[in-house]
Amino acid sequence: MAAATNHSSEETKPLTRDADIGDAKSQEDDRPSISSVSTTSLILEQASDCAAYKAKAALYRQELEELEVEEHLAWQKQIKPADKKVRRVFYILIAIGAVGWVAAFFLFLSQDRHIAHNARPHDPHATATVGNGKKVTLEQVLTGDWYARTHDIRWIPSPKGEDGLLLERGGSGGRDYLVVEDVRYRGDDIEIQKLHSVTLMKHGEFHVDGQRVVVEEAWPSPNHMKVLIRSDYASNWRHSGTGRYWIFDVATQSGEALDPGNVNGRIQVASWSPNSDAIVFTRENNMFIRHLDSHIAKRITTDGGSELFYGVPDWVYEEEVLAGDSATWWSGDGKYVAFFRTDESKVPSFPVQYFFSSPTGRKKKEGEENYPETRQIKYPKAGAPEPVVSLQFYDVEKSEVFTVPIEGDFPDDDRILTEVVWAGNKVIVRSTNREADILKTVLIDAVNRTGKTVRERDVQKLDGGWFEVSETTTFVPADPERGRIHDGYIDTVIYNNYDHLAYFSPLDNPEPRMLTEGNWEVVRAPSSVDLTNNLVYFVATKDGSTQRHIYTVDLMKGVSSITSVTDTNEIGYYDATFSAGSQFMLLTYNGPHIPYQKVLATPSNKADQTDISIETNKELRALAQETELPIEIYQTVNVDGFDLNLVERRPPHFDDSGRMKYPVLFYLYNGPGFQQVDRRFTIDFQSFVASSLGYIVVTLDGRGTGYLGRKHRTIVRGNIGYWEAHDQIATAKMWARKKYVDAEKMAIWGWSYGGFMTLKTLEMDGGETFKYGMAVAPVTDWRYYDSIYTERYMHTPQHNPSGYDNATISNMTSLSKNVRFLVMHGYSDDNVHFQNTLSLLDKLDLANVRNYDIHVFPDSDHSIFFHNGNRVVYEKLRDWLINAFNGEWLKTDDPTPIRAFSG
Repeated sequence: MAAATNHSSEETKPLTRDADIGDAKSQEDDRPSISSVSTTSLILEQASDCAAYKAKAALYRQELEELEVEEHLAWQKQIKPADKKVRRVFYILIAIGAVGWVAAFFLFLSQDRHIAHNARPHDPHATATVGNGKKVTLEQVLTGDWYARTHDIRWIPSPKGEDGLLLERGGSGGRDYLVVEDVRYRGDDIEIQKLHSVTLMKHGEFHVDGQRVVVEEAWPSPNHMKVLIRSDYASNWRHSGTGRYWIFDVATQSGEALDPGNVNGRIQVASWSPNSDAIVFTRENNMFIRHLDSHIAKRITTDGGSELFYGVPDWVYEEEVLAGDSATWWSGDGKYVAFFRTDESKVPSFPVQYFFSSPTGRKKKEGEENYPETRQIKYPKAGAPEPVVSLQFYDVEKSEVFTVPIEGDFPDDDRILTEVVWAGNKVIVRSTNREADILKTVLIDAVNRTGKTVRERDVQKLDGGWFEVSETTTFVPADPERGRIHDGYIDTVIYNNYDHLAYFSPLDNPEPRMLTEGNWEVVRAPSSVDLTNNLVYFVATKDGSTQRHIYTVDLMKGVSSITSVTDTNEIGYYDATFSAGSQFMLLTYNGPHIPYQKVLATPSNKADQTDISIETNKELRALAQETELPIEIYQTVNVDGFDLNLVERRPPHFDDSGRMKYPVLFYLYNGPGFQQVDRRFTIDFQSFVASSLGYIVVTLDGRGTGYLGRKHRTIVRGNIGYWEAHDQIATAKMWARKKYVDAEKMAIWGWSYGGFMTLKTLEMDGGETFKYGMAVAPVTDWRYYDSIYTERYMHTPQHNPSGYDNATISNMTSLSKNVRFLVMHGYSDDNVHFQNTLSLLDKLDLANVRNYDIHVFPDSDHSIFFHNGNRVVYEKLRDWLINAFNGEWLKTDDPTPIRAFSG
């Protein structure tokens, strides 16, 4: 669940927001007026829509008002038999009406066909549709038709000092397989590009002692003379796995095993020395070093095993702290390696069973083929013992492992190491206590082997909140000629209720110079630091909490020098990666219009005019132009004095007059620090529901979510679920009162934390507002979830037992008052264990509650993909929701067959 908070990025969020998939064919226009008007009257209505488009300057300001459209056939019901004169008049009127319809038809064809009712702030050209236009289909969402193409440029430092080099892999366009290119020539003819490129590998495969090696991943050495290769990769957890590793020589175009003495050994992680003369790696949880002038891999540690890890994280650190597979850090001069020693011997194991697959790949013994494979995972649940993680060092020259004692450090059982950053020969280490409300910044001198705490902050005393895990601290070396007298670093700190950038110099100075301030927040900042020009690049919400723009600030001048790089006059959601010297950037525009990517010279590189388009998403734009997309209305609602971000997705041809009553689906995640309501271009399951099913979909970021300041976030601490559900219910009541909403047809759904929130909202509401709910892979008792995530927001169960009781889904009587709810879960979920759903089912049985449906997915993990699982999830969500809003679940109250009437 970590990526759903800070690493966004991207665990549960992709499961609930981006990986929305299923099977549905494009449907005919199903707006309510179709049932009462002819096709010709529909054409007249569309002509009126075209006129409305011309007349309304507020099209993309979301001030959408449905024009009154006469139901042209309603009068037919009132016709009575008449004499010939009356019939003659009647026929004349029909003829006049037909002429009018034909005239309207030609008027419609002659005018711009962008329809106001279909407007959405994704792209001005995205809704050139007609009444029988195509809808967003579930099949399109499932197969990724609506995903924007992006290119992940790997900027690479140059051994000669020039900036703007990137690594191109794949051999497309007549290029060799692995090439270092100069970005300034990216837009030129292919032959010119080749002249300014250096080939590292001609082909994507090679042979070693007769073995064929197929390249799966490649990391060039800093001097570009060798390439570290990975092949035969096998996944372990979300970020980790094992593979076979090789060293490829650029000059001879030949390879050798990383460890010639163990060619088939499965290596977990490996990394280059900054001097290109050695590689450190972990195999079977022990660390090794291979010097390139030797063919022998030397052991660094010897006691690693199933419960003791070196240089790699265990399950919980990989998931909740590092969001990656490496716990190894080289010093800048290549003389030292810092690494984690992780002892999880006291961590209890949790069994995860697999009935039809084998995650370990081990072949079962004869006669045991029909027994499940059980994988024991060291998984610290809330309140249980956690792994003991300590920082160790390896002196490369002395071949010696050592530790540095820290006076005033947290005890072993109350310490979470969150970040390690080399700063010359010193190391900046950030750690928190177990409940993540005390942060210590430690400075270690690797040469003298001393360490001290240079900063400490207790946010429990500040605002009752917590510290999130972050890994963006950036070392800024001294440069007196540029005004930097001492070494320093840039960090994100809490300043006047918001997250802002601060510059600490010298390294042990606890008082920073603030680089940003205001009622907005920086996001995973800084993005890059131009040391030549003292410019810091960062992403922030300065121009709106749902937006992301790129800014710069001068390291010496601070707050007064903040300047926008992207155009803040337009709503936008941007991200950027920077070249090694910050002279070039890959700018990614994610919305609200069709996404694109460009390579640009940065503002500090004024002499360079590089502006190269590398992705326009032409196919996505064309698909949007022919599709009736939902209308997205962004707004804020006020609940108890808190302004909360909300987006309402309305069906195409929306009628807000009150003549039509629309069902409403609330979709949520609402995890601490997370954000769903943003300005990215997103067509997902919710878009399908609005476009094809014709339902309204509302997403609210309630209290506890991100980018609106600490007060907005930390109010949920110790009692997660309560305020978030309160905000969903209060907002749903607002929508239930709207004249265009069918208040008896309101549902809510979410995945993971969103599944928990679905059940908690249904429990608190008791059927008063929401009648239906759909929860996928939900947490139902936070005592069952991992300790690092849970205790950050809830404290330990020993410290806060009543808070855990309140957060548990426990009121079965209240759940029984909903019409019906659905629960789906993967049986082999290593993240949110199936134990959560079993606990809920047990409580429902004890209370004799039966108004629910359950679907279990064998061998599926948290993402539910095994054996077609993901498609089934979304198709079931679709079908179950249709049945709910069609009243099918109400029929269970009275099973008597409907009597057929004759005559």
